[in-house]
Amino acid sequence: MNFFDELLARTREERAAFIATPVIQRALKDGVDRAMYLEFLGQAYHHVRHTCRLLSAAIARCGDDDQTYIDALIEYIDEEKGHEAWILNDIRDLGGDIEAVRDGQGDLPCRLMVAYAYYATEHISPYALLGMVHVLEGMSAALALTAAASLKQSLGLESDAGFSYLASHGTLDQQHVAFFQDLVNDIGDPDAQRAVIDTAKVMYRLYGDIFSAIDEAHAGVCHAA
Repeated sequence: MNFFDELLARTREERAAFIATPVIQRALKDGVDRAMYLEFLGQAYHHVRHTCRLLSAAIARCGDDDQTYIDALIEYIDEEKGHEAWILNDIRDLGGDIEAVRDGQGDLPCRLMVAYAYYATEHISPYALLGMVHVLEGMSAALALTAAASLKQSLGLESDAGFSYLASHGTLDQQHVAFFQDLVNDIGDPDAQRAVIDTAKVMYRLYGDIFSAIDEAHAGVCHAA
């Protein structure tokens, strides 16, 4: 079994639990309203804006024997530059407050996920970051296109305005997943492999917590109204 297949097998339960998160199931089936989608974009901004910094932090932790990995991380940085601006544009197009998002910090689950990514990269292994990449990009490729279509229908929108980030990740990250598969299959060090698997398990939980927190906050607002 190659390492990519092992990664899928070793994180199968965590992935299933993430996909079973009630808010994700409802969003895929019935869509969500504008306020909840804007909240999702706001939280996405606060972790996406750290992507290039995290990739750079992983590069800084690599050794002389990690040149293939370094080259791949540099390629990721080139691909990920400016994605946070896409999110702000989508928020603006849907009538959201981009200044409030840009000046905020993200909710606690989002901040914890980002903090753990920095911790794992710095104190466990630079390869640990691949566990986060696997979860965030893998879930984007699996869910984004379906979610975008459902959301547009539920919001009654015909144009693509407000969906550049979500729609692009449905297409772009399918390519990234293939690139990621080749990259992880080149990892032969058992410690690096363990770091990737463990971080992926943690990230499924933390990423799911972001969606659950959005759901709880939205439910509270609706009940108050």
